[in-house]
Amino acid sequence: MNLFLQAESQGGIAGFLPLIAILAVMYFFFLRPQMKRQKEETKFRNVLSKGMRVVTTGGVHGKISDLDEHTFVLESENSRLRLERSAVSKELTAARYPESAKTEEKKK
Repeated sequence: MNLFLQAESQGGIAGFLPLIAILAVMYFFFLRPQMKRQKEETKFRNVLSKGMRVVTTGGVHGKISDLDEHTFVLESENSRLRLERSAVSKELTAARYPESAKTEEKKK
C-alpha cells in the first residue's frame, strides 16, 4: 500500500512535462512555419508591380496591368480581370523564374 502512495505523490510538475513537450513541438513544427509563410506572402503581395507575370489562386495566368491599394487588373489573352491582391498565388516574371521565360520565348 505504501508503494502506491509514494508513486502518486511524485506526480507534481513531472506529470505535465509530456504535455508541455507536445505543445512545444506543435508550436515549432506547425504554428511557427505557418506564421512565417503568411508573413512572406503578405510581403510578396505588397511588392506587386505593373508588368509582373503572376498566377492567381484560381489558376489564371496573366500580366498585371494596373494596381490599386487592394486590387489589381490582370490581363490574360483577350480579357481583363479585376482581382483582390490576396488572389495572387505566385510570380512568373522572367527575372525571378528564367526557365518560364525561356519556354514562353520558344512558344513565340
